[in-house]
Amino acid sequence: MVDEFEELRRRMFGLAYRMLGSAAEAEDVVQDAYLRWHTADRRNVETPGAWLAKVVTNLCLNRLTAARATRESYVGPWLPEPVESAALGPLETVEQREAVSMAFLTLLERLTPPERAVFVLREAFSYGYREIAEVLDLSETHCRQLLIRARKRMGEPRRFDVPGEQRRRIVERFLDAARGGDLAELERLLAVDVVVWSDGGGRVGAALRPVEGRDKVVRFLAGIAAKFGPGGGFAHTEVNGEEGIVVRAGDMVVAVFAIEVTEGRITTVRAVLNPDKLSRFAAPGCQ
Repeated sequence: MVDEFEELRRRMFGLAYRMLGSAAEAEDVVQDAYLRWHTADRRNVETPGAWLAKVVTNLCLNRLTAARATRESYVGPWLPEPVESAALGPLETVEQREAVSMAFLTLLERLTPPERAVFVLREAFSYGYREIAEVLDLSETHCRQLLIRARKRMGEPRRFDVPGEQRRRIVERFLDAARGGDLAELERLLAVDVVVWSDGGGRVGAALRPVEGRDKVVRFLAGIAAKFGPGGGFAHTEVNGEEGIVVRAGDMVVAVFAIEVTEGRITTVRAVLNPDKLSRFAAPGCQ
């Protein structure tokens, strides 16, 4: 019984995380699902994966409905909670990586909870309409309509147009420049219209609006680098299927950056500074 659940745990976490944009809440949902699994009458469970997907999805829908008001009053930009890519299951294709990227999860906030559930089940987990209908207790026709609306709200998906190895080299150069305070190199790596979104959640200092334009972004990033000083531990990492940087002060993770590269230049930086969102990077040596 436990073994069956453990085999599906990471998949259920991936589903809950995509639904909620929060690793901590996703873990709570998976734990709640385990408790229900533990007490369920196994004679009524034909397919454990389908049964758990339904439980997890509905638990997430309840949380999303309650979370909307909280996120509307959030201090500054709201960003998803960053997660090490390894915790999200196999990310072997471009599409799988895009489906957990910070950009994708941020766009999901445009959707109503039912639209988000249909979109995630269909686009990220390749569920058929009949399976989605069974999970949500809706008709297949209704599910198709929800997906059409969700796709319109989401717009055209962003595609990684730079090979992974090239993205890695660009981020490593960015990391070296940040460590060394090389503003000229930072400027060379940034697109003219680069934008930085920083999420402090009112807990720590962060820009309350997007920082736009190369000059402003260079100054903003230089300020962050100076804030942590020579003792700040900047390290390359992979976050949500993308290249990123984790910043430590001693053993404490103080920031995680997800870096988006387009046409050989850094176009978007999403900086999560809110300490409540850094638990997945809390362990020393996480890279």
